[in-house]
Order: sequence, then C-alpha cells, then structure tokens
Amino acid sequence: MNQVIAAHGWAGDASVWKTWQRSFEALGWQWQSLEQGYSGQQPYQPCWASDVGQRLLISHSLGVHMLPASVLADAQAIVLLAGFSAFVPPGATGRGQAVALRGMAARLGTPGEDEMLQKFLERCAAPLPASALPPNPLLRGITQEGRERLRAHLQLLQNCDSLPSSWPAEASVLVIRGDQDRVVCDESHAVLLQQLPSDRTEEHRLDAMGHALVTPAVLKVVLSWIGAI
Repeated sequence: MNQVIAAHGWAGDASVWKTWQRSFEALGWQWQSLEQGYSGQQPYQPCWASDVGQRLLISHSLGVHMLPASVLADAQAIVLLAGFSAFVPPGATGRGQAVALRGMAARLGTPGEDEMLQKFLERCAAPLPASALPPNPLLRGITQEGRERLRAHLQLLQNCDSLPSSWPAEASVLVIRGDQDRVVCDESHAVLLQQLPSDRTEEHRLDAMGHALVTPAVLKVVLSWIGAI
C-alpha cells in the first residue's frame, strides 16, 4: 500500500487536509497528518508504515521543517505547497520579514493576539477573503502549550536558512506556488529553487492564487503529478 504523510504549516492544523485525505484514501493510499495541537488538539508526529510502497510527503509552508528527520529522510516524492528553505531571505526583504516575525511573536499572549492571527490568515487567503478559508481553531482559542509551540515555530521560521539536513537527495519534488502569495516572498521562493536538485524538481505556478494552496484545484495538480512520476 502507498502512503501519504501531510504536514500543515504555522497556525494550521490537520483538519485542512480532510478533502485531500478522502481523495487519496479513495485511491487506496494510507494517510497520516502531522498535528501540532496549537488549539488543544492532541499533537501527533506521523511515521511511515513498515510495509508501505510509495512514500509521498505533502507539506504546506513551514510543514516540512517541522517533521521528524526520519520521516523526511525516507520520503520518495515530496510536494511543497508555498514552501521555502529560507523563509527570511538575505537583503532588505529579509530584514522586513524578520521584523514582522518578531512583531507576531510579541503579540502572542497579549490582547493583540487575535488581531495578529486574523491578519495572518487574511494574508494566507489573499487574493481571496479570509472567509474562503476553512474555520481555523486558533480563532476559538489557544492553549498555553499551543502558544509556546506557535512562538517556537516563529523562531524556526526566522532561523531556517536551508533545506532540512535530512532532505532525501533522490526524492522527486513538485513545487507549487501561487503568483499572489503574500506570505512567502519571491526571494525565498528563488532560494528554494536554487537549493533543490533541478533534475528532480518540477515547478508549477498558479495564476491568481495566494498562500493557502490546500484546495481542490491544487489537489488535481498533485494527483496528476503522482500519476506521472
């Protein structure tokens, strides 16, 4: 049996993959999702089954940087949705990104927390309204443990500057980017493409789409790619 492991990004949760999970399971794939438990869900670190055939990793944004090294190392095919190796790129753009991350961290646990999270979700949804996103549990409340994980993962966003050390060199990679992504900047995307092996990487750009790429239209692109590799 083939297997998918899916990893949500910062401020996300495993429920964003429900439609994708149903589609893959209907095709006979086993599915597991990373869960960071920001809003009180039980945290869960996925793992590969011992008798699995094809091992496909699907990651949104920061997700690939939050996975256990052993999971990433054994992936045979990887889909990066709005992904990056260095979220904060060199130069002026990177300095602005770093300031924004520090500002977000400073608002966690303060009266400005909800507004900060709402603005982040609006940036994720753009060019669509935030109402186009599935309901986010963060807006209903965050546990103190979840808040500390959010803060730690903001630090990870600021510090990551390359592909994770356990990146599987032989894996086939599909990079999907919306041309109106307001979270991952163009410079970070360019750094990612420079660090990936060009002979094993396919890039797919989507017009009039932003950062939140866990959509039925993107699912079709992924399923087509899986059938072709």
